[in-house]
Parts: sequence; C-alpha cells; structure tokens
Amino acid sequence: MQHDIVIATFDDHKKADAAVSNLINDGFDMSNFSVVGKGYHSEEKIVGFYNIGDRMKLWGKYGAFWGGLWGILFGGVFLTLPVIGPLVVLGPLALAVVSVVEAALEGAVVIGGLTALGAAFFNFGVPKDSVIRYEAALKADGFIVMAHGPAAEIARAKAVLQLAEPMEMDVHRGVTALAPIEQLTPANI
Repeated sequence: MQHDIVIATFDDHKKADAAVSNLINDGFDMSNFSVVGKGYHSEEKIVGFYNIGDRMKLWGKYGAFWGGLWGILFGGVFLTLPVIGPLVVLGPLALAVVSVVEAALEGAVVIGGLTALGAAFFNFGVPKDSVIRYEAALKADGFIVMAHGPAAEIARAKAVLQLAEPMEMDVHRGVTALAPIEQLTPANI
C-alpha cells in the first residue's frame, strides 16, 4: 500500500513537543507518528534508561519530554548511531530501525553510507538526499516528527505541523506505508 510521509525537523524539543501536542489536539491517530531526537546535549551525562511495560524512564535534561512521548507513541528504541550519536526513536519508525540493524547483523546489505535510521527512511521510499539532511539535523541536536498515511491525512498533518514552526518540512508522496507498530515484524519491513 502506498502512503505519503511528512517529515518536519525542529531545532529544539519544545517545538517538537508543541507539534505533537497540536496533532493530538487535532485528533490524529498517533500510531501513524514517529519522533526522533538525541534528547540531551553532549555535555550532559545520561544516568540511566529503562523500560517497564509501556513506560520509559530516561534521566537527563529531556527525560520528561521523552517519557511523555513514550506513553503517547507506540514503541521505541534508544540506540547509538555512528557519527550521529545516541538517539531515541519512538513510533513505527523504531521497529523499522531495529529491523535494519537485525538485517545488518545477519549479513544483509544496508544502503551504502547511511545509518540504520537512514536506511529505514530509505527503505520506505524517502530519497537519499533527504535522508542525509534529516541525519544532519539530528547530528545538530534537532528533532524529527514524522507522519505517514493517506494523502488527505498527510496534507492535514502538514498544516498542523506548520503551526509549530519547523526548520524544514517535506512531503514524500507514494512511499511504502509504515504499518502500525503492533503489526510490524522484521519480515514485513
């Protein structure tokens, strides 16, 4: 099934949080959204991270931000990527990233020059030049809010995301649909 994806990059967590709040207030199905970001500055030390049931706890400057999103978005992963560093990925994109990592560990080819996150974006049909821009935004401590769905829903999401003043926003049309996190398995990614 083909869908559209809108990807908005934000320069701080407050704007990303406002974007997610706006989407919730507008009644969007949050199982179609993902959020990605570092969540702390390099001078801050992470003291801990754990997951119990459907809740996550991250101590650090943005612990409340990520903890709140963990309860709203479905599924997540905390990982360290070369060049970019430690990231939190929440929503359907999280399992896609984990599946790319698993495939790489099993000897499958990962798209040349891209991180596991970049390969996950690319596998869904996001152009490589856009993927490189998104990875650069994350490297610069930015945040990404991504939505996938039918064209009319993505057009509506784009309008709502614009209210939070993203640094950049792109719509990628006719990409491979992301399944809701509860339906994703490594076999169908």
